[in-house]
Amino acid sequence: MSIDAAGLTISAVRRGLQEKRFSACELAKEALRFAERENPKTNAYLHFCPERALEAARRVDEALARGEHPGPLGGVPVAVKDVIVARGVRNTCGSRLLANYIPPYDATAVIRLEQAGGVILGKTNCDEFAMGSSTENSAFGPVRNPAALDRVPGGSSGGSAAVVAQGTAVVSLGSDTGGSIRQPAAFCGVVGVTPTYGRVSRYGLVAFASSLDHIGPFARNVSDAAGLLKVIAGRDEMDSTSAFAPVPDYHAAMSGEVRGLKIGLPKEYYAGLASETGDQIMKAVEVLNRLGCQVVDISLPHTEYAISAYYIICTAEASSNLARYDGVRYTIRSSCSETLTDMYRSTRGEGFGAECKRRIMLGTYVLSHGYYDAYYLKAQKVRSLITRDFQQAFQQVDAIVTPVSPFPAFKLGEKLSDPLEMYLSDIYTITGDLAGIPCMSLPCGTTANGLPIGMQILTKHFDEAGMFRLAHAYEQAAG
Repeated sequence: MSIDAAGLTISAVRRGLQEKRFSACELAKEALRFAERENPKTNAYLHFCPERALEAARRVDEALARGEHPGPLGGVPVAVKDVIVARGVRNTCGSRLLANYIPPYDATAVIRLEQAGGVILGKTNCDEFAMGSSTENSAFGPVRNPAALDRVPGGSSGGSAAVVAQGTAVVSLGSDTGGSIRQPAAFCGVVGVTPTYGRVSRYGLVAFASSLDHIGPFARNVSDAAGLLKVIAGRDEMDSTSAFAPVPDYHAAMSGEVRGLKIGLPKEYYAGLASETGDQIMKAVEVLNRLGCQVVDISLPHTEYAISAYYIICTAEASSNLARYDGVRYTIRSSCSETLTDMYRSTRGEGFGAECKRRIMLGTYVLSHGYYDAYYLKAQKVRSLITRDFQQAFQQVDAIVTPVSPFPAFKLGEKLSDPLEMYLSDIYTITGDLAGIPCMSLPCGTTANGLPIGMQILTKHFDEAGMFRLAHAYEQAAG
């Protein structure tokens, strides 16, 4: 029996199980074998969990044997970013500090994945504590982009994007704080979705910046991304910030008409684009126009302040959230200390990488006495203005279309020596996180040398259904 693990989608897995071309256990074994064989090329997985995967697959086979529906993800191989905890599976967050941490509980998203029949193969590599735009900040080595192994896959969810692009998982979960799902999706040529803040429970997501963090899906097509989001979305009593908003049937919404929809192009996002990126985005806009969408020029005037506001807010929250990693409880502990203060200092100094230290220092500074009002409070006011820009824009248009990144995937090591240049990689994605609106990246072409380019679609709060409808229509029209 031969299973093409690299080419599967959720619907292909479902058909294969229904037609008895393979069992869930056979698929899980082949998917694990293929992933372990291919992983050295990209370093996208940090570790595998074969026992857990095979146990989940057995439950799917047993349900099928009883004539029961195995769930919307029945037998589907899934990967999970290593900042989303799974009981009994090592969770490092890409950091030396948590190199040996074994969580005693499951994240809500993980529970819902497995209840839906998903088979978790392993945990994916990421920038340390999700801080980065290239997945070069992992303590366990960088991830390489499957589309071009000398290029970055984007970050911080580079491993989760890479496994889907490489075919070593059918779908995966990542986390997004300032573009960490959409930018890797664009660089690797897959679909990545950042849902409305609160749409998916953050329980079990290791916190970076709590008011900005989202969990979201990666997939090879819009339908699979919609199906995965449907599984993990919804209110969770374990997360007070999760929303009570009902979760619609995204697949049913995808068949809706897009003719007559108004698509906004914000002028602030189209200046300074690399020519190939801009050309591909405008070709995608032409496809939407041919589908009957009306293209409207709009302005989001406070966009220019987004980078500054974001890096004040996210570093401040990171400084607070990362204070818990002190060597006392569940991190490694430095042996080079004689006093409690020395232990704190040595553990954090040895355990955190350069980017985490940089953000902790920045965040501590902006929260310090005398600077809170000047920096953090002002940044929160700018965040409100950016949110208002989107609210006003969505009174004129149904969706907004922008680039995901000013440029395609850059070479490994190219921007490591210039943190500011690295931060500008997320210039088009940060605004969506600050406003908390749903946004996604989907492939819309390649450069002359074959590097993927992503188009970003943004819609109003909790209108993921409209976002998927437009994305699916484009995907079908563009082939």
